[in-house]
Amino acid sequence: MSTSPAARTLEVRHLQIARAVLAALAAAMITFSSDHSASYGLSVFSGFTITTGLVLLISAWLVFPSGRRAPAIGLAVLDLIAGMVAGVPLIRTPELFFVVVIAWGVVTGFAEASIGWFARRTARESGTAQERSEARDAITVGALGLVLGVALAFVPAQYALRYHIDEAHQTFVLTGITIGVGILGAYAAIVAVYLGIAGFSPRRIEPERHPDAATAGEESGRVA
Repeated sequence: MSTSPAARTLEVRHLQIARAVLAALAAAMITFSSDHSASYGLSVFSGFTITTGLVLLISAWLVFPSGRRAPAIGLAVLDLIAGMVAGVPLIRTPELFFVVVIAWGVVTGFAEASIGWFARRTARESGTAQERSEARDAITVGALGLVLGVALAFVPAQYALRYHIDEAHQTFVLTGITIGVGILGAYAAIVAVYLGIAGFSPRRIEPERHPDAATAGEESGRVA
């Protein structure tokens, strides 16, 4: 006996809200911290990706029906691998930050955008408006991951700019890792806002079309 999507307690929007909360926490931890070092950035990134991976892994069984679980599991595995690599304290260097976050952004971004693109093609033929909307959201989040990877690729890891603020009577140094961690925080904030809006947006309920009723309607049309 198959389980219909309507019978499920949790839906895709619940997954979107959960991911939005995790992204918002990561954005807040970076935004409200004066420490933008590689160690801190990788620590936040590790916690964000591992928890997101666990949420995706759980949602594969609680949200998606049989036959549609592979994409969530695949994304979860990629998140967990990146999070575990970033979670090793002894190797948290600026170079590792850029390598891991760029690779994660490009790989997961491409994967999620591809998943959304194929889901959108399927939804256009036989899907509902909700399924088309969820596919579009996946494409957008995937594209944001690709933008993150490309943006970080243009930031030199060894960049350092000294500047002096007369009012503060202090000299500061703007480094590549500071910019990189800031870009990660901006990415997390944008994802949090987008998925939050997507998750809380009202869903349009479409009437189910039963095959028997459709067949009966076609037959009555022929008789008429």
